[in-house]
Amino acid sequence: MRRRLPAILAAATLGLALTACSSGEESGTAAGDGPVTLTYWAWGTAQDGMVEAWNAAHPDVQVEKTDAGGSTDSSAKLLTATRAGNAPDVAVVQYDTLPAMIVGGVAEDITEQVGDLSSQFNPGVWSQVEFDGAVYGVPQDVGPQAFVYNQARFAELGLAVPTTWQEFAAAAEQVKQADPQATLATFAPDQFGFFAAMAQQAGSQWWTVDGDAWTVNIADETSQQVATFWQDLVDRDVVDAEPILTPEWNAKLSAGKVLAWPAALWAPGVIEGVAPEQAGQWALAPMPQWTAGDDRVAFQGGSSVVVTTSSEHKEAAAEFAAWINSSQEGAAAQIEAGQYPASLVGQDLTLESDPPLLSPQQADFWQVAKTISSSTVEQISWGPNVNVANSAFQDAMNAAVSNGAPLTDALQATQDAVVADMEKTGFEVSAG
Repeated sequence: MRRRLPAILAAATLGLALTACSSGEESGTAAGDGPVTLTYWAWGTAQDGMVEAWNAAHPDVQVEKTDAGGSTDSSAKLLTATRAGNAPDVAVVQYDTLPAMIVGGVAEDITEQVGDLSSQFNPGVWSQVEFDGAVYGVPQDVGPQAFVYNQARFAELGLAVPTTWQEFAAAAEQVKQADPQATLATFAPDQFGFFAAMAQQAGSQWWTVDGDAWTVNIADETSQQVATFWQDLVDRDVVDAEPILTPEWNAKLSAGKVLAWPAALWAPGVIEGVAPEQAGQWALAPMPQWTAGDDRVAFQGGSSVVVTTSSEHKEAAAEFAAWINSSQEGAAAQIEAGQYPASLVGQDLTLESDPPLLSPQQADFWQVAKTISSSTVEQISWGPNVNVANSAFQDAMNAAVSNGAPLTDALQATQDAVVADMEKTGFEVSAG
């Protein structure tokens, strides 16, 4: 079922009194007017190359990029700028915050301009920019979940790469027995995106909407089963329960005491930054499966490019969003900067690239990545207040780990906070 984000909820949610801007000069330029200039809010190292490629190929429509500071900062700034009527023409928005941008009146419906691009993306990717048959963005990059592991340490301890979560649990026990100072992996209580993707992989939909009525399922049976799985590993002390990417965690990783990181395709770049001396030791594999034979995974990160309702050049802005995210030139700039493209043409182009610095020995790295990307959950549902869910999850999970409370209680606390926030802001909502 396609998700619905009724426009009527915009005022109830954010109290925005938005006046639709006239589309003005939509594409190209009028004689003698000079080139159109589009403003673009974005972040990340790939953006400059994509903008430069566009500007070189489109002299009549030039783009000026502003570093918007990252996903949370950027989304808050977009809402504020939209209220003031001075948002940029185009902006990068993470998939999980796109519903809030639609409900908040920030993202323009660009179905007529880009709807025919759907065949250039995997269905699970495209579903994250399509709501109730309308398209509100063009996918740019994706982070399907993947299993990154220390191949050298696995060989040393005689470990097989786990293909199911049951095998993962057995491997965690095996690591602890072989090297009590080491762990297979870490349960990070502050990683909302990781846990959400785990639940989505298992079949949970944390937000669903039917007409104007929302249902929140963060503490549903499926999610509780995921929490119980990790609870068992934490209770048996075969995985560490602590934040990741701290100086302490980085030191353990560098010492070969953290053997794997179930994360996403971007993880090798992060590990290479933490432990560059381990280049050649790590490899990429598909994520373990909840049900043997079901290789679908969810996403942990990724972003789209939206045209804003404030833009006076919506046609040109949509053309820019489409081109940088579906052309070979745009994909080449992404790959050069280390970003994994959402487009099929970009993913095919990675096959011509060398493996990343962390895994020079894995000749099939990009083929494995493409295989993972081709089998993702078909439908991912996010809600209008993911920021509230993220904050509540971190607080509740950190408290549960610190106090020895059940992780399932933390899920319920997160759900309660999300439902209360949605009711307060005017949504019709129920708990699943």
